[in-house]
Amino acid sequence: MPKENKSGLEELKKGYKILEEKYHLPGFEAMNNEFYIEKIAEAETEVLTREIRRFIADKVFNYLRFVETLLNPVNAPMFIFSVIKSLTSDDKKKLSDIYTKLSQIDLELIKLDVDSSEKEDAEFIKRFYESWQQTKKELTSIIEKLSNVREQKEDRTNGGYFG
Repeated sequence: MPKENKSGLEELKKGYKILEEKYHLPGFEAMNNEFYIEKIAEAETEVLTREIRRFIADKVFNYLRFVETLLNPVNAPMFIFSVIKSLTSDDKKKLSDIYTKLSQIDLELIKLDVDSSEKEDAEFIKRFYESWQQTKKELTSIIEKLSNVREQKEDRTNGGYFG
């Protein structure tokens, strides 16, 4: 790793530590594991909370679109159709709840993008990190179920003749 990037990361950690203590944010390592905030070290910024919020927004947007594709598979990749069939009504309810949470967060992110302060960003980061821990568990359980169904379907089709 070049020395320049190392010092940038160290500066990022120092700046984050100040915010962490000021606003009682999760630790740098926890935030980096969840949202890859170490990449902020590659850019110059005077408002660190805004940049962290943007990394969170990217993640929220990606998962929101994924859940939306599962719930409403218009123009979805082909593999989605085969795994959607395995979703129970309980799974769909969980996905719908996740979608609602992520949609509300997305709206809050837009509002903060239009008008925010360091304090508002920090409060959002703290709230979102806590709620994300539960949402992540729910989403992971559904994704694991979909992966298992996909693997079972592949096992059944291997060895078939398509001649």
